Amino acid sequence: MTHISRLSQKIAAIAESATLKVDAKAKALQAEGRPVISYAAGEPDFSTPEHIVDAARAALDDPKNFRYTAAAGLPELKKAIAEKTARDSGWAVDPSQVIVTNGGKQAVYESFQALLDPGDEVLLPAPYWTTYPEAIQLADGVPVEVFAGADQGYKVTVDQLEAARTERTKVLLFVSPSNPTGAVYSAEETRAIGEWAVAKGLWVVADEIYQNLTYDGVRAISIVEAAPEIADRAVLVNGVAKTYAMTGWRLGWMVGPADIIKGASNLQSHLTSNINNIAQRAAIAALTGSQQPIEDMRLAFDRRRKVIVEELNKVPGFHCPTPEGAFYAYVDVTGALGKTYGDVTPTSSLELADLILSEAEVAAVPGEAFGPSGYLRFSYALGDDALLEGVQRIQRLLGA
Repeated sequence: MTHISRLSQKIAAIAESATLKVDAKAKALQAEGRPVISYAAGEPDFSTPEHIVDAARAALDDPKNFRYTAAAGLPELKKAIAEKTARDSGWAVDPSQVIVTNGGKQAVYESFQALLDPGDEVLLPAPYWTTYPEAIQLADGVPVEVFAGADQGYKVTVDQLEAARTERTKVLLFVSPSNPTGAVYSAEETRAIGEWAVAKGLWVVADEIYQNLTYDGVRAISIVEAAPEIADRAVLVNGVAKTYAMTGWRLGWMVGPADIIKGASNLQSHLTSNINNIAQRAAIAALTGSQQPIEDMRLAFDRRRKVIVEELNKVPGFHCPTPEGAFYAYVDVTGALGKTYGDVTPTSSLELADLILSEAEVAAVPGEAFGPSGYLRFSYALGDDALLEGVQRIQRLLGA
């Protein structure tokens, strides 16, 4: 009798989210009463601003929000997203070029589903967010890693991208500011990459979820603003999760050319239909209401960023470039590997992360989750006291 697998090969091949796995392990230890400090989750520790919550409360009093609405999003929200795209990304789009999705993650998924045919290659600058290669492979695409280490500020060059390009290359994934590194491409770097993509006839999927979280006067320039010629082959993905402390509301979007958006809208009509209407009403308030709470959060992240970088660089064998965006510090820990701590000699960042969690009760995500080994990601989206205490535990463990 022919054996029939219970789980499809495509689903069985999906790698578990390493960031969620580490965060879940940290929370389980905390639930047992262990004083674990976790830098694993990419989630602001602030509450959603009150005016946004108030808009959601008001939406609960309107029965029209309890019914099906347009699969691609509420017209009022799509208009607000189009206005934000013009304001922050320098791209004037019609609201019909917007799809509202269940978080930015669904926007990433739908973008690759809409663009890729089997065997199409996607240039994937590394280090990268854990979901990207999985979303590419679920669309029958092939992720092609292009690595840039700390010596390059974690930013790839046009020469590197060209060296990785083949006849099967269709898409470049461009992320600035970056998760996991916090790197922000300059206007000149962004323009050069955009113009190269135009010259080679490539599509660009640009994840701009952290575009409003930058520091030291740096601005994250959208690739469609730096190289306007790419607009007809560009898809922007974004959302309210990071900037507005709305991770659990699950509200993102994608913006792109009309034909791609039409195709993705058709997919979404079968996949989820409309997004939760209460969350959509809240997102309208987020994008059109006061931005002062967002600036207050950004200033807090900036303060924490300076502290964590200074303290991490005190750890022997750690090298942490100063991130210019997002809320992550990405540390090159190769200098700490191969050394013995107690009776343990970690030879990979995965082993080092395990040591730090078991002995210092501090959770960080190893570089293996984002590409090559030899790195640790620390989110600084946690309280000031815990942020400092956690790094000091690592300093004591590793001999600072």
